[in-house]
Amino acid sequence: MNDPKNASPLTHFDAAGQAHMVDVGGKADTHRIAVAAGTIVMKPDTLALILEGTARKGDVLGIARIAAIMGAKRTSDLVPLCHPLPITRVAVEFEIDQLQSCIHCRAQVDTVGKTGVEMEALTAVQVALLTIYDMCKAADRGMVMTNVRVLEKHGGKSGDWTASV
Repeated sequence: MNDPKNASPLTHFDAAGQAHMVDVGGKADTHRIAVAAGTIVMKPDTLALILEGTARKGDVLGIARIAAIMGAKRTSDLVPLCHPLPITRVAVEFEIDQLQSCIHCRAQVDTVGKTGVEMEALTAVQVALLTIYDMCKAADRGMVMTNVRVLEKHGGKSGDWTASV
């Protein structure tokens, strides 16, 4: 058994520095929520294609929303040390910023379980942005995905947390 005083402050490493999946077996099931956000910046003409619904591949934001939900559900398949979680809800919102020629994505993921859903919320946002890129790359290969981050988390032993910026 590892001495907690010598344990790494990074939970996915033991005192010897070996990667491991965190044991959450002793934790209580609680309602947990995480909210993440990110932005994709593009040419004004590309944004117009999305808003007019004339992108060659179809309803960009509708498909990106479905992709985000699918991504959240598959996070443990993509991130090696994530636990598979019983997700109870994924909500994805897009905000169009014509002045900055970008789309902001926000995803909230809920579960009732032993560990949080921050990774699922982050994955949802990133997959949504990647889908927008994929669907519009023929018109704009220079799109930039930026500012992907956790905005807040609720539940569990550590309680609530909100980003300061």
